[in-house]
Amino acid sequence: MAANDGVVAQRFRGYLPVVVDVETGGFNAATDALLEIAAVLLDVDDGGRWCLEQTIVRHIEPFEGANLDQAALEFNGIDPHHPFRKEIAVPEKQGLQEIFQAVRRKIKQHGCKRAILVGHNAAFDLGFVNAAAGRTGIKRNPFHPFSTFDTVTLGAVAYGQTVLSRAVEAAGFAWNEQEAHSALYDAERTAQLFCTIVNAWRRPS
Repeated sequence: MAANDGVVAQRFRGYLPVVVDVETGGFNAATDALLEIAAVLLDVDDGGRWCLEQTIVRHIEPFEGANLDQAALEFNGIDPHHPFRKEIAVPEKQGLQEIFQAVRRKIKQHGCKRAILVGHNAAFDLGFVNAAAGRTGIKRNPFHPFSTFDTVTLGAVAYGQTVLSRAVEAAGFAWNEQEAHSALYDAERTAQLFCTIVNAWRRPS
């Protein structure tokens, strides 16, 4: 599909939906560590259907003085001090900049004006993204500062399900509990759910 055909930009009033999931060391974006972030870039295929194009994942070093709540770490299964993780984790600023650069390229490619974050309980993910961007002094955050597309609401409307695993299964996809609660897995399943709902909904004329 031609990058300048306007299909992506026209669908959501010039906004580019980007699916994001974060894994963290707690629930407070101002004080708790951002540990993983995954962003799924979407596109439209030749049949006009939204689909997953590329996933970018970064493991993030806890910022200096960050809180790490043990209950949160047990839930997501992340050991911030694991030797393997220390080899691949990057500083917050580097991780965000690399994701933001990829998002900005897609915004330009599709002629969009800005990205809009898609997530399951999206305000949580956006809160951590905005807090990290502010903490690291990143000026060009490509995401809308407060608007989101939330698959909790979309899943409830489309399938009567608000829990991610149940909504994903209702949409016809398998759910692997052993892989869940990683940014990569949750972001890609959220993206599949979002695309399925958008593809089933008649585009406004």
